[in-house]
Amino acid sequence: MTDPYDFLLKWIIIGTSNCGKSCLLSRFVENKFKAGSAHTVGIEFGSKVVKIGNKAVKLQIWDSAGQERFRAVTRSYWRGAAGCLLVYDVTSRSSFTQLKGWLDDARALASPDVVVVLVGNKMDLEEYREVSFGEATEWANEEGLVHVETSALTGEGVEEAFLTGARSILSAIETGKIDPDRMGTGIQYGDLALLSHKSLSTEKRRGCCS
Repeated sequence: MTDPYDFLLKWIIIGTSNCGKSCLLSRFVENKFKAGSAHTVGIEFGSKVVKIGNKAVKLQIWDSAGQERFRAVTRSYWRGAAGCLLVYDVTSRSSFTQLKGWLDDARALASPDVVVVLVGNKMDLEEYREVSFGEATEWANEEGLVHVETSALTGEGVEEAFLTGARSILSAIETGKIDPDRMGTGIQYGDLALLSHKSLSTEKRRGCCS
């Protein structure tokens, strides 16, 4: 049995190899550090139900390989994603300088309203840092992204990264910017939302007949 939820959000984690994408997924879903993990071959998957305000939200997360040879396979899973973690390694400048290409691809393939959170991973390795928090934040602001730093090793900031994006998506649903009934949003109603709609419809019918 899975936990009931109001909304299901399709999520992708993207970025170059060795920036810790699979470790972030493992830390978030299982609260474990994936020590000594090999490169992801193609796609890895995980899911978790989280509470945001009075809503239960299930994140359906697809972690894609960073190597170029898997590009055709992995990008097919990006279509219609509602949320995205765009990950770089704070100790690797090359992982940061390649972000623009990853972001452009995500915006081309994911939902038109995809929410992207820029994540600087491995903040625990401060002595090896090559990308400052300020520099990454400035780039994020230019691209209209939220920026957070994380450590998959310690768990610091990992849940915040996912929840920040999920809150933005829920806010867009509540304000009417995103309609979950529209194709390609990467959002589905869960059992709790469907029960709520049914209850509301029943009350309306009773009101009409009274």
